[in-house]
Amino acid sequence: MVSLLRCQSFKPSSSLICSLALSAAFALSSSAFAEETKPAENKPATPVVSPPKATAQPANKNQVRFTKTGTFDGDSVVKLARKLASKPYVVLKDPLPAGLAKLSYDEYRDIRFNPVSSIWRDQGLPFQMQMFHRGFYFQDLIEIAIVEANQATHLAYEPKYFTAGEVITQALPNDDIGYSGFRIHNQLNTNGVYDELMVFQGASYFRALGKGNSYGLSARGLALKTADPEGEEFPIFRAFWVERPSYDSNLIVVHALLDSPSVAGAYRFSVRPGDNTQIDVEATLFPRVELSKVGLAPSTSMFLHSLNGRHDTDDFRPEVHDSDGLLMFNGRGEHLWRPLANPRQLQVSAFSDNSPQGFGLIQRERNYASYQDLEAHYERRPSLWIEPVGNWGQGAVVLTEIPTESEIHDNIVSFWKPRQPIPAGSEYHFAYRMSWGDEPVAKTNSVVVSRTASGRADIAKATPRRLFVVDYHLNGAMPDELPLAKVESSGGVIANVVIARNAANNGYRLAFELEPEDKELIELRAELKFSTPRQVETWLYRWTL
Repeated sequence: MVSLLRCQSFKPSSSLICSLALSAAFALSSSAFAEETKPAENKPATPVVSPPKATAQPANKNQVRFTKTGTFDGDSVVKLARKLASKPYVVLKDPLPAGLAKLSYDEYRDIRFNPVSSIWRDQGLPFQMQMFHRGFYFQDLIEIAIVEANQATHLAYEPKYFTAGEVITQALPNDDIGYSGFRIHNQLNTNGVYDELMVFQGASYFRALGKGNSYGLSARGLALKTADPEGEEFPIFRAFWVERPSYDSNLIVVHALLDSPSVAGAYRFSVRPGDNTQIDVEATLFPRVELSKVGLAPSTSMFLHSLNGRHDTDDFRPEVHDSDGLLMFNGRGEHLWRPLANPRQLQVSAFSDNSPQGFGLIQRERNYASYQDLEAHYERRPSLWIEPVGNWGQGAVVLTEIPTESEIHDNIVSFWKPRQPIPAGSEYHFAYRMSWGDEPVAKTNSVVVSRTASGRADIAKATPRRLFVVDYHLNGAMPDELPLAKVESSGGVIANVVIARNAANNGYRLAFELEPEDKELIELRAELKFSTPRQVETWLYRWTL
């Protein structure tokens, strides 16, 4: 079973769903086109627990295992992770009152952090911090410490930090039950107003915002066994150390300890807010077992439908998605754009590479008219661009697309899979930069895909033949020449290829038809060729019945 968590702060007009269970086989392709594997029978998601009526019971005092008050330096978490990995994995059982464990969605939302208790609130610093209560799906105890002048101070649970509204019918506990995560605030959008900047909550999930963004896709510390029939493994950030920021700095540093049955790890996040918020990630993994199905720099998003695919869709909104494409800059200098899909069956695609230059899930459509959602505002969702630091060697960018009928389910996963397994007992270091925002990839004098649409090729009668329309936008002045279009497929027949200028888009429109014949899955690839050198995105697409 592959269980895809959406453990995050709550998105508008939807309830929180933390798991979506599906079965699938997983395969990689070393060819220009990704391979498809047949998924196993779908399984239903776990039902939500009904809301409790009883008063919360007192909890036993929890043990501080990792964030003990004392000396802290840049190597402290690495030493902890190394020591943790040298021992068998232990499932931690931290007491939580039964009433909190059985909270409904609405009751959990009714427990709010009191802003007047924000860490560093009255110190005039560029950042503030607030914690999340334990309960509902977020039952794991997450330890937090504040670091100042190389001294770590454990942050104990305080019920006075929280307020409870009218929905929740039980008192909050007085014992130290710990927290489930935290969020960082910054004057991201308006001077004097501390808006949310970043959230750590749920397994190894975290999210961030650029200026003007609303929460959308998430990142994870590590992906293990994604889309594996034997079940996905979700590492957890067990503890965090947050460095007190400087008065005159636009930087906040967060250290995290990762743990799971297969691996322990030490992470360092250097966060710089801005139009595109940058997070430099340094990580060291200590595998307990060989990691052959590992994903580095994983991102998790949602794609329900767009002009590119609206099969079986009955929705007043033209498009619904947190991301609409996977962008890749490979080691050969190619820029690749793969529109996302909501397939009828689970699909896994792998794009082989050597020394990738960057990849990420992008929200390219920024017009409100394309979504028409007054609450969700999908046009404000950030893109996330991953830039590897150093040479990541051979491997593949892996894209997993899971069928979904609702926007409350995250159904898109992308990550880098190293070609060689990471050996048990080794120390594996890697680093990368994340950019969250509207345009995290620098604009150049390039030609990029701005829109993908498809439909039946004959408007007069039903036909299996498909018409594809791909619009390209040119950043800069349009040359006099018309490029040549090259369209390839892994099956079927390509016909009626036409390229034309598109003045409305300051670019070009490519149109072609596909006759599937007897194929159920076809990989498509389109390129525009200019007589003078120019960076042009290569369009990739997977057509399925």
